[in-house]
Amino acid sequence: MTAEDLPRVLQQLWGMEGPARPGPKPTFHISDIGNAAIKLADAAGLGAVSMSKVAAELGFTTMSLYRYVDSKDELYVVMLEQAFGPPAPIDPEASWRERITTWAVAFRDGLRRHPWVLQIPIVEPPLSPLQLEWMENGLRAFEDTGLSPADSLSAMLLVNIYVRGAGALTVGTPSGSEEVSQANRLYVQRLAMLADPDRFPTIARNLQSRPAEDFDVDYDAGEFIFGLDTVLDGIEALIARRA
Repeated sequence: MTAEDLPRVLQQLWGMEGPARPGPKPTFHISDIGNAAIKLADAAGLGAVSMSKVAAELGFTTMSLYRYVDSKDELYVVMLEQAFGPPAPIDPEASWRERITTWAVAFRDGLRRHPWVLQIPIVEPPLSPLQLEWMENGLRAFEDTGLSPADSLSAMLLVNIYVRGAGALTVGTPSGSEEVSQANRLYVQRLAMLADPDRFPTIARNLQSRPAEDFDVDYDAGEFIFGLDTVLDGIEALIARRA
C-alpha cells in the first residue's frame, strides 16, 4: 500500500498529500477546517455542524470545502483529531495502574470539553496521527505487565469503553460541587416519594438504610474513579492469571 491508497483526509493529516487537485491553491490547512467545525459543535452540538456552515465559518463556499474533505465522515475524522490534541507523555516510573488511570482521566476530560464526540459514529479504528498517539499511550500503559499484545489491546479497549459509557451517562449532569449536591438531593427526594416499598422493595430498602449524605456523590469524580478502579481490578486479576 502507498500513500495514494489512503483516503485524502488521512493523506492531509499525515502530510502525505499526492498531486494537487485542479483549481486554486488551498488557502487553509486541514486543521483550520477541524477547528471551525469544533467551534460550531461546542456552541450548538454536533447537529449544528454541516459542510455549508463550516465553509461559512471559514469564509469558503461549500463546494470549495470539498477540496479538503470528501464527506461529513471525513470532517468528523478531522474534528476528532483536533478535539483531543496530543496525549500527555507516559511516565515511565509510574505503575501500570497509574499510567492507564492518567490516560483514562485525560480521555474523560476531553469528553467533558467536547461531549458531542460521543455522538460521532465509530465506523473504523483510529488512523489519524494524534488518535494513534492516544492508542499508543493506552497500550504502553500495560507494558511490563506480562499481558500479550492482544490482551493489552483488549484491556485498553475495555477502559476506553468504560470511559465512553461513563461519559454518556454523565454528559448532561451538573459539574460544580454545589450543583451536584442540589441535584442529588432533589433526585433522592423524588425517588423516595415515587419508589413505593411494595412495588420497589429493594430501592426502598436502599434509601432507608443509607443517610441522605451518602447520595451526595459527584458522578464525574468519585463515581468515575470507583468504576475505573473496579475495571482495573479486573484487569489486575487477568494479569495475575496470565502470570
